[in-house]
Amino acid sequence: MKIYIFADLEGISGIANSEYINGNPHFVELARRYMAEDINSCVEGCFEAGATEVIVRDGHCNGTNLDPHMIDPRATLIQGAAPYGVRFPDIEGSNGLILLGYHAMAGTEGALLEHSYNSAEIQNLWLNDRRIGEIGLDAAIASEHKVPVLMVSGDDKACQEAVLWIPNVRACQVKKSYDTQGTRLMIPSAAHAMIKEYTIEAIKHRRRSKLLKVDYPATLRTEFVERTPLPHRADVVKIDGRTIERTGNSVEELLVC
Repeated sequence: MKIYIFADLEGISGIANSEYINGNPHFVELARRYMAEDINSCVEGCFEAGATEVIVRDGHCNGTNLDPHMIDPRATLIQGAAPYGVRFPDIEGSNGLILLGYHAMAGTEGALLEHSYNSAEIQNLWLNDRRIGEIGLDAAIASEHKVPVLMVSGDDKACQEAVLWIPNVRACQVKKSYDTQGTRLMIPSAAHAMIKEYTIEAIKHRRRSKLLKVDYPATLRTEFVERTPLPHRADVVKIDGRTIERTGNSVEELLVC
């Protein structure tokens, strides 16, 4: 049984504000350790639940956040750039996807470090006229590879979003957010135990999981932040000075501009 873990950073259990993302070097280094600890708790749960192969994708920013020496050696780790237009390298044949350390979509009130893929460029995203963030879009992309999302971990807002988008998903809330820069954290040992427990339960009940249904051809609308140059492509429809739409038969391909 093959399980794929895609790990972001903002929703990792010990991350409390942007100092851990791109601020004080001391906190950035702590964030890398916290990320590895959450991942290892998840990996441990995967193998305890019967996985024979676990792939971990270092998915935050440029994909070089983790020291491979800190990751459970039973897993394999994908780091750095993915092939052009590929969100989940080597996901084919996986029995389930875990979205670990995720955050809520841009504009979610009270959500820690909320954004949608790129906070410096993207204001909002809609899939088939429904506002969407990374959780929903990544579930849609996984569904195109016939892989269901089994579990999502993050703050309370990310977990609420996951339940709204993904059928029968296990939502593992490791912190409660009050603001984009403030959250109530669990003690690390408790968060790690919860991640392991939810991972085991999610995998054991994986047959209850369903693929996210998307109507095709799908339309992805992107509203950029003000003054961001719009892409010039034949398949791009400009809605206004900072909003575009693209329509096609693959959400994964629509994300590439």
